[in-house]
Amino acid sequence: MIKRTLYFGNPAHLYMRNAQLCIADVRKNETEDIDKVISVPIEDIGVVVLDHAQITITQTLITRLLENNTALITCNEQHLPTGLMLPLSVNTTQTEKFKVQINATEPLKKQLWAQTVSAKLKNQAAVLQVTSAPATHQTKRQEVTDWLIKFSKEVKSGDTNYLEARGAAMYWPVVFSGIIEEPTFKREREGLPPNHLLNYGYSIVRAVVARQLVASGMLPTLGIFHRNKYNAYCLADDIMEPYRPYVDQLLVTLIQQGLPYQELTKEIKEKLLKLPDMDVVIDGENSKLMVAMQLTSSSLMKCFEGKAKKVIYPEL
Repeated sequence: MIKRTLYFGNPAHLYMRNAQLCIADVRKNETEDIDKVISVPIEDIGVVVLDHAQITITQTLITRLLENNTALITCNEQHLPTGLMLPLSVNTTQTEKFKVQINATEPLKKQLWAQTVSAKLKNQAAVLQVTSAPATHQTKRQEVTDWLIKFSKEVKSGDTNYLEARGAAMYWPVVFSGIIEEPTFKREREGLPPNHLLNYGYSIVRAVVARQLVASGMLPTLGIFHRNKYNAYCLADDIMEPYRPYVDQLLVTLIQQGLPYQELTKEIKEKLLKLPDMDVVIDGENSKLMVAMQLTSSSLMKCFEGKAKKVIYPEL
């Protein structure tokens, strides 16, 4: 079943009644209060995005959402995701799964990271293949595409030859070339547009990944490559890497369709919030991104348990 992504960008009071998320949209003017209540079954919800300073939510609802393994995202004044809340326990054999994850050997983690980097490079190459650009930029795009495909086949254990970084240095200057006004795009979290749109899209995907890692019994904190002690989602940041190009592809397409990219508009936000429902191909079959992530996370858990040797990632 495809779980729903709910976005709240207006003042609202959220509470639970009869296993339903109830939404009271209360807006006051000088003469009257408008109280409109709608509801959604909690079991149908996968991600909730809270993007307004005047949203209130009850503790009972938060508890039930987390019990349902719903990812709860909060946004700041710039409407960018800044917080992510996940359940502590949703897997019945979590203790045993924690142990095998914690005890994973360095050679295993290096092999898993190599697979991850290879899948990301392939998908980055696919972005350049399936999207278009002005004819003056096609030669360079094809050249970079060929290099990314070559790199994807040469990744060593632990990516000791730094092909992820080398691929990124070639990929980012061309993926938006001829599509945005700036002659050269530089990927930086606080950089020029459309960096902020990438940040937003990646945050949605990150929440989906973290949610499913928890559902599969893993600690999203313990990464196979990322090790920042201040990052509570190192493993999520690892496993989402091959999923990032889906955000890139969507944004290239939206910008080519004429949607303004200088601001995080309501229209672009609506498109990015549909990322969990995006069509992908994984293990030779069509799937939705959120469902594909279930297969990716379960295959990762099998690798930790010694039941499999390969993480299954989608192919763009």
